[in-house]
Amino acid sequence: MKLREELPVDHHLATVYRCGAAFCGLVLLVFAALGFADALSPFDTSGDTIAGMSTNIALSVVSTVVGVALLVGAAVGGNFASTLNLVVGGLFVLSGFAHLFVLDRPANVLDFGMTNVVFSFLMGLLIATFGMYGRVSSKLAHDNPYWRRRHPGRTDRETPRAPVAGLPGK
Repeated sequence: MKLREELPVDHHLATVYRCGAAFCGLVLLVFAALGFADALSPFDTSGDTIAGMSTNIALSVVSTVVGVALLVGAAVGGNFASTLNLVVGGLFVLSGFAHLFVLDRPANVLDFGMTNVVFSFLMGLLIATFGMYGRVSSKLAHDNPYWRRRHPGRTDRETPRAPVAGLPGK
């Protein structure tokens, strides 16, 4: 699938992309702020838990960077927010898989625990869903700009017509 700039500036899907990016960015910033408030050392792997997840300053920095990036995406909106949500969501899922392999090992510098891995998977799927909303489906509405872009010239033939009087409708 090609991710092009086919979404009109005023399309209602832009609101979904913006709200999704803003919500997830704020959640990450709150988690980061709580991690900074705990004032752990940067790569401490025996720190306290925040909201049920283990953290350290390095994870708080990463959460801050990603949260700010999502808020920037929310401010820009449109296809940029959608594409950013898709990319960040995919990276969260990959991060969850990567951290599964380093649990309880010295390479676990971000102090991930199993709850962090589950959070990474869930947050990644949520962010990616916001990015794919109205963009990836087999039953997109015919007025959807992504459907029109994928089916040039078929817009007129595919639009539903009013039933003719006396004939049964479909």
